[in-house]
Amino acid sequence: MLLSAPALCNAQDEQLIQGRTMGTTYHVKVVTDNDTGIAGLKERIDARLAAINDSMSTYQKDSEISRFNSMKRAGRAFEISADFLRVMSTAQTIFELSEGAWDATVNPLVDLWGFGRTGRQRTAPSQRKIAALLPEIGFENIRIRPDSVLVKKNKFVTLDLSSIAKGYGVDQIATLVRQAGFINYLVEIGGEIYASGKRRDGKAWRIGINRPRKDAAFNDVYKVVELSNQGFATSGDYRNFFEVDGIRYSHVIDPRTGYPVSNGVVSVSILAANCILADGLATAVMVMGVKKGLDLINHLEGVEGLIIAEGPNGSLGTFYSKRFKVVQ
Repeated sequence: MLLSAPALCNAQDEQLIQGRTMGTTYHVKVVTDNDTGIAGLKERIDARLAAINDSMSTYQKDSEISRFNSMKRAGRAFEISADFLRVMSTAQTIFELSEGAWDATVNPLVDLWGFGRTGRQRTAPSQRKIAALLPEIGFENIRIRPDSVLVKKNKFVTLDLSSIAKGYGVDQIATLVRQAGFINYLVEIGGEIYASGKRRDGKAWRIGINRPRKDAAFNDVYKVVELSNQGFATSGDYRNFFEVDGIRYSHVIDPRTGYPVSNGVVSVSILAANCILADGLATAVMVMGVKKGLDLINHLEGVEGLIIAEGPNGSLGTFYSKRFKVVQ
C-alpha cells in the first residue's frame, strides 16, 4: 500500500504512470520539475513489461516458460532469454537459502489443493494424490547451465515463477527509470515495490502494511515503514484459504510435504536490496515459520523482515528482524 506525500508549495511535481501487467496493475511515481522529461517513458515501461511477460507468463501458451513446461523430455537442452536466466538464478538462490521452503516447481500441488487458476472447488485432496505428485516437485530436478540453457532431470517437472516475476519486473522498471535520468521514484507492481531516493517533500517514501485480517479493508494500515533505495514485498494468507470441518487450509503450500502450512504466520514483509529477492523471501518465510524465518533474515546482509503470526485466540503477534524499523 502506497502512502502519498503531502502537497507542498514550490515542491517538485510527482508524475504518475500507470497501467496493467501480469494480471494486475502497476504504478510508477517519478519526482521531477520537468514534465516533458517523462515523455515516452510509459511506452518504454509497457514494452519492457511485455517482454518479461512473453518470457515468464504461464497464461501465454507461447511464452518461454509455457514452452518449457510443455516439453516432456528429460535431458534436452532448452535455450532461454537473459530475463529468464536471471530469474532462474535468483530462484535457485532462494530455493537453497530456504532449504526448499520456496520452490518454483510447487504449482502442481497448488492446483491439486484448488488454489490454481482452474477455479475448481477447494477440497482437501487425499494423501495418495499428494504422494503421487511429490516426485515431480523439486527445483533440483532442473539444471541451469551458464550458457542460458535449462535441462529437465525429470520430464514431468514444471515451473511457475509468479511469486518472483513481479519483483523482477519491478527491478527492471526501476532500472529503466534510473537510466532515463531520474533519482527519486517509486515502482509498484501488484503490491511489490522498489523505492529510490525521496518523495517530492524530501522525505523517505512511506509504505503501509495491510492489517492481516480477511475482513480488513485494503486501506487498513497495520504498520508503516520507510523505504529508500530498497525493494519491498509482502506475502500473506489471510485472504486466500478455505475451511473444511473446522480446519483452515492456506494457499501457501510447503513443497517439501505437499500440504498447506499451518505455522500461524499470516503475513511476511521483507526489505532487501532488490525487489525480486524481497518477493521470493516473503513467500519462503511464510513456509518456514517465525523462528526459522527470522534466523534466515538475520543472517542475510541487507535484508530485514517483519512477520505477523496469529495465535490460537486470534490475536496477532508481530516479530521483527534485528534492524527492521517501523514508523508507526
